[in-house]
Amino acid sequence: MNNASTSGAAAYWKENVRLLTVLLIVWFVASYGAGILLVDLLNQIPLGGYKLGFFFAQQGSIYIFVALIFVYVHKMNQLDRKYDVHEE
Repeated sequence: MNNASTSGAAAYWKENVRLLTVLLIVWFVASYGAGILLVDLLNQIPLGGYKLGFFFAQQGSIYIFVALIFVYVHKMNQLDRKYDVHEE
């Protein structure tokens, strides 16, 4: 493996880890923060007849998790194209 491909692989991995870190922080805030820590504050806001804190604890965090999967796939496809390691 030459030096250019080694530095490219290191840059690719660094961007991948940065993306994962951001998405995991969003995941944590949505599940633990909104579902547990901020539940009393969010329960003051109604959403479709339910309290928002209850919604996040039961359903909202799941929707956010699924959205994070799609965001991850989209961003990784962009990253793969940037470093020319895409499958197409």
